[in-house]
Amino acid sequence: MAGGHSDYQVGIAHRVFDGNRPSNTILMDRLTPRALGNLVALYEHSVFTQGVIWNIDSFDQWGVELGKVLAQRIIPELESTTEPELRHDSSTSTLITRYRNLRNQKK
Repeated sequence: MAGGHSDYQVGIAHRVFDGNRPSNTILMDRLTPRALGNLVALYEHSVFTQGVIWNIDSFDQWGVELGKVLAQRIIPELESTTEPELRHDSSTSTLITRYRNLRNQKK
C-alpha cells in the first residue's frame, strides 16, 4: 500500500483478486496417475480454448504469479489442525471448509 492506496486503486489490477467469480473445483477421493493426467489435460484444454474464444493470452505470467501469492495465503488454512478463521470471499471460504470437512472424514 503506497500512500494509502491499494494496488487496485493505483492501477495495478493484475495484483488483486476480489473473489466471488465463477470457478470450477474438482474434489476426488484418490489422486492416481491417471486422474492427475486427466485433470492436467482438462485444465490445459479449458484454458487454451477460453483464450482462443476471448482472444487473450491464457498463460499470462501475471495471473500465474497472483495464483502463487493467493495459494500461499490459503495453504496454511487447508493444512491447519485447528479451525482457521477464514477471511476470504464466500466462495473461497466455503471451498476451504468443504475441503477440510472431506479431509477430516477420511481420518
